[in-house]
Amino acid sequence: MELRNIHTPILNEGDPEQKRAEILAYFHATFDIDEKLYDTLRYDDTFYLRADRLRHPLIFYFGHTATFYINKLTIAKVIDQRVNPRFESMFAVGVDEMSWDDLNESHYDWPTRGQVKEYRDQARALMDNLIRTLPLTLPIAWENPFWGIIMGIEHQRIHLETSSVLIRQLPIDQVQQLPLWDICTESGEPPDNRLLNVPGGTVTLGKTKSHPLYGWDNEYGVHAADVPDFLAAEHLTSNREYLAFVEAGGYREQKWWTEEGWHWREFKQAEYPLFWIKAGEGWKLRTMASEIDLPWNWPVEVNYLEAKAFCNWKSSQTGAQIRLPSEDEWNRLRDICSIPDQPWLDTAPGNINLARWASSCPIDRFKCGDFFDMLGNVWQWTETPIYPFHGFEIHPWYDDFSTPTFDTRHNLIKGGSWISTGNEATRDSRYAFRRHFFQHAGFRYVESAAPVVIHDDLYESDTLAAQYCDAHYGPEHFGVANFPKTCASICLEQMQGRTFGHALDLGCALGRGAFELAQGGFEQVTGLDFSTRFFRLAARMQGESSLRYTLPEEGEIVSFHEINLVELGLDRVRDRVQFFQADACNLPEKFSGYDLVLAANLIDRLYSPRKFLGMIHERMNQGGVLVITSPYTWLEEYTKKEEWLGGCREAGEPVWSLDGLKKALAPHFSLLGEPRDVPFVIRETRRKFQHTVAQLTVWLLKDNK
Repeated sequence: MELRNIHTPILNEGDPEQKRAEILAYFHATFDIDEKLYDTLRYDDTFYLRADRLRHPLIFYFGHTATFYINKLTIAKVIDQRVNPRFESMFAVGVDEMSWDDLNESHYDWPTRGQVKEYRDQARALMDNLIRTLPLTLPIAWENPFWGIIMGIEHQRIHLETSSVLIRQLPIDQVQQLPLWDICTESGEPPDNRLLNVPGGTVTLGKTKSHPLYGWDNEYGVHAADVPDFLAAEHLTSNREYLAFVEAGGYREQKWWTEEGWHWREFKQAEYPLFWIKAGEGWKLRTMASEIDLPWNWPVEVNYLEAKAFCNWKSSQTGAQIRLPSEDEWNRLRDICSIPDQPWLDTAPGNINLARWASSCPIDRFKCGDFFDMLGNVWQWTETPIYPFHGFEIHPWYDDFSTPTFDTRHNLIKGGSWISTGNEATRDSRYAFRRHFFQHAGFRYVESAAPVVIHDDLYESDTLAAQYCDAHYGPEHFGVANFPKTCASICLEQMQGRTFGHALDLGCALGRGAFELAQGGFEQVTGLDFSTRFFRLAARMQGESSLRYTLPEEGEIVSFHEINLVELGLDRVRDRVQFFQADACNLPEKFSGYDLVLAANLIDRLYSPRKFLGMIHERMNQGGVLVITSPYTWLEEYTKKEEWLGGCREAGEPVWSLDGLKKALAPHFSLLGEPRDVPFVIRETRRKFQHTVAQLTVWLLKDNK
């Protein structure tokens, strides 16, 4: 089978046995070209050199792609017999680059190249047999064993790219140029890089589970954005265009760099791009396995920090607002170029998918619409740190593919490079790297005054906040009804025949009760909480309709969750709910005029519950209803003992909190009905839960006139 210019398979149509043969050929072609990539290493000892101090030597990656198949298919319960448990542990973890200032000098007892090659042969034979014998039905979906097989193949293709970058950083005498990896021989001067208009429009990203192509977890879900008009460079930034920044002293002037960028430049003492080589009065370029005269009309290859510094300098030179495109802008540009997705292309639309050369090429070689190199040649840095789309789910067989990158430190790269194959070369691919990281990556700049939206709705990992995310919006546990929803239902029941004007959810935590009260008919609901973290999350839910959080499962293993108001049927009442941070014992005057006050599990966490109970009537309308719940877990870390309403002894006799409540509220309220018990459950881990019972009481504000 041809090793280059191969398309990722379509997984939802065709004859199953023909699809089996296609997948088998795709697997072996991937394994073959992976091995031929490592043939460029001249000596066995070369496998043990650290091309980059922040990465493992290449012997790790040589073993890693083979062990990945075994590890993932073991997790998927497709196989139950390991090939080499020691290797499958040694080569499993440590792929990602470290922070640029976090060197790891650990010693590893690496096996020989021959031992790893023998292991690879064993893993390959096992996979060959699986592909030939496993039952195959179409479509191949997430839970299908063949999804795990495609996952291994696409993962191996990712490492064609990452390993080729490391090979490119090895000493030139440690590598050899082979015919399969021939480089482009075209070079010259680049054209002027004009800014062309890109009309605005709506960009829709994210795919569904029924999509015909394999995808990584971050590609699924829904994202839509309206992109205003902007200008985009006709070409990628060339070596010649970037040289002006270098010669202007750009690497020596801190003012062009972000704080992160300058720290990296100082640490690396960088003076020009990594793959440039100063050669007397001229320059050379390091390709994967050769050194050539620097082609001025090839795209410059830099990290995000360098690209950003160039844009800042370019802005000062032109007086225009020059920056990198956002992910949405990049996709808008791609959309207007009308490029079909990879499997439906007869000819590669650029220097991509190993269809041309094993190097970059001139920036004016491949045109799509009005622009050049929309896809391929080099990846294109964007301003957007990767984030999950709404509806994101992790795949259970690879739960840490994307989530470690949702930290606003990993920026998306788009468009692919000359060696981007398989999933990398598809429309929906979303790959991100730390901003100091080197890939076969360059950039196209844009001119726009529109602010760049940074999606910082990360997964809430604060333990208590995540527990309350789950308690308010997550599933029921042990058949115990959702507590804030139950409290709101009781409130609504008690309000029948009364005024549904303005309600106050005091101590609202993450706000579920407030939304339920609005859903039940209140014209306006205010939620107040003293906790910054709770208020922040409630306000985000009101503003964005969704939250993400992690929950511990066992030890350091966590699960990832997304909750949203739409699925709960609460999205349409968002405009009637507002959240503020406030102290229940010292409320600002503006918080007044309520027909209902709900204080759920609040009083035993106040520093002065007596003060609160003595003044809350002042904030209520005549005929107003006060609903209080509490498990009466009095603790001196929250409430001084003299403030406790109960749970203590006076003159040797027990004082119960309900009696204390009655005494404190008697001047202004009368008790409606009997107290009732309302249970609630807080999930701590998969196997540990708090089961608590709160007492709920309903109080009617007296007419004291």
